[in-house]
Amino acid sequence: MSTSRIAARACALFAATGAAVLLGTGVASAHVTAKVIGEPAVQGGYTKITFRVPNEDATAGTTKLEVSFPADHPIASLRTTPIPGWTAAVVKGKLAKPITSHGAEITEAVSTITWTAAPGTRIAPGEFLEFAVSGGAMPETDQLVLPATQTYENGKVVKWDAPPVAEGAEEPEHPAPVIKLSKEGADDHGAATAPAAQTSNDKPAAAAPAAASSDSTARWLGGAGLVVGALGLGLGAGATLRARKAVAASKAGR
Repeated sequence: MSTSRIAARACALFAATGAAVLLGTGVASAHVTAKVIGEPAVQGGYTKITFRVPNEDATAGTTKLEVSFPADHPIASLRTTPIPGWTAAVVKGKLAKPITSHGAEITEAVSTITWTAAPGTRIAPGEFLEFAVSGGAMPETDQLVLPATQTYENGKVVKWDAPPVAEGAEEPEHPAPVIKLSKEGADDHGAATAPAAQTSNDKPAAAAPAAASSDSTARWLGGAGLVVGALGLGLGAGATLRARKAVAASKAGR
């Protein structure tokens, strides 16, 4: 086999290895996001929203996060969770048109919440932090867009404010955090209505183990992708070394 063909195969193997690693582990999306963990968020109800903030700068830490809440879909009250080293400021604004929530007239709503790190505190490179708020009532809309501004200790400011795009469209570089709001399953406090208890003869109860099995399968596939990637790197390096030796032997025989 010619040295050029050996080198070409080595390059192809390296390319395939890179693809295997990406497919096995997934491409990380380090965006500021909003999640409702646990019970679903219900229109007219109360819920907990968690903002997950990853640090995307390789050399500077995140020291401030500001989240804006829309005036056209107002939330009357939100409370923050204490985080050591961080202070939270909830700012309310007057509504142009008062709303009625659970029989009470609401004239002001939350406009922004700002978390600021104390000196010596930050979200370091390679780390993330979660900021949680709880309250309501949630507005009557299918989704709530919550633009966020992330500030770094070196002065860099990143605005996560691009509106949602249609399904299948290319995601913007800095999408705004979004949560979905449901119309179904709410009780007087906005929590999801618990499903009726399953009897021993009810088959739907097997759904939970199935979900756990799916999660285990996904983790196994991710681990397998890493192993395949590592093996590919080893084979690629070996092929390159053999190619170099072949070239050296060819030159020595001339």
